[in-house]
Amino acid sequence: MPRNLSFMWVDAFTHTPLAGNPCLVILNGESLTEAEMQAIAREANLSETAFVLPSEVARFRARYFTPAEEIPLAGHPTLAVTRALLDSGRLSPDDTDFSLQLQAGVVQVAISAAADGLAFTMTQKKPGFGRTYTPEEVMPAFGLSPEDMLPGAVIQTVSTGTPQLMVPVRDLDVLRRIVLNTALYVQLRKTGDFFSPHHFCVQGISAEGRTFARHFGTPPDTAEDPFTGSATGGMAAYLWHHRLIAAPRFIAEQGHWMGRPGRAYVEVIGNPDAMEAVKVGGHAVTIMRGDMQL
Repeated sequence: MPRNLSFMWVDAFTHTPLAGNPCLVILNGESLTEAEMQAIAREANLSETAFVLPSEVARFRARYFTPAEEIPLAGHPTLAVTRALLDSGRLSPDDTDFSLQLQAGVVQVAISAAADGLAFTMTQKKPGFGRTYTPEEVMPAFGLSPEDMLPGAVIQTVSTGTPQLMVPVRDLDVLRRIVLNTALYVQLRKTGDFFSPHHFCVQGISAEGRTFARHFGTPPDTAEDPFTGSATGGMAAYLWHHRLIAAPRFIAEQGHWMGRPGRAYVEVIGNPDAMEAVKVGGHAVTIMRGDMQL
């Protein structure tokens, strides 16, 4: 007998439809096997697809899948799930926060009113710092040279739930010149300690922005991510820890060159040598809802 799955299509890290990062949210995923979740994510072919499930340790549980694999923590699906829970009536308009169980653990999500609509802020895990890499190891995989690095900076894996490779570059021009060398990248990822790479500069695309970033993958995952909330948290921790920003609160931008501009409000909690958590927030808007027969 066919199962009826309720879904919403939500654009996250934006309050404008068809901008930010899109996410398919399945609201009643408890009947699905892991293989079926992966197949639906492959069918949707988005950066991530989210499945909402019951939880015994939090208000809700969610699992996030790229077209290729499950990811333990992600930012834009968390904002998308929050928007979908509100729009479906599973969260009340009076709720100001709730707990969400992810593969990486339980996170808190705050809901607050802003001038341009509700904002959703997730508190990511305490940052963990992994392996460092030489520019010679990393930069050729993206069509860049060691001289394109931000002077004095290091390439390092940082995790606030999902390990991401932080690659700081000199400026926006370097970011524009990135061309993925798939063979070199696949080898780098195979021998590395990260899920995906996050290239960024300490220069916004707008007057309000403090950073701009690009985030890459390889098929069957999407080639480039419009906005990457988990890596934005890791980037903030990296910048604060290495004293590359003067204040722990800033606006991060991503996706503009893909025609999907997005922004996040970011705050690092704690001093540079003893960070406790990173908060990453923004808006989200539902653009489609319906039912899927499986």
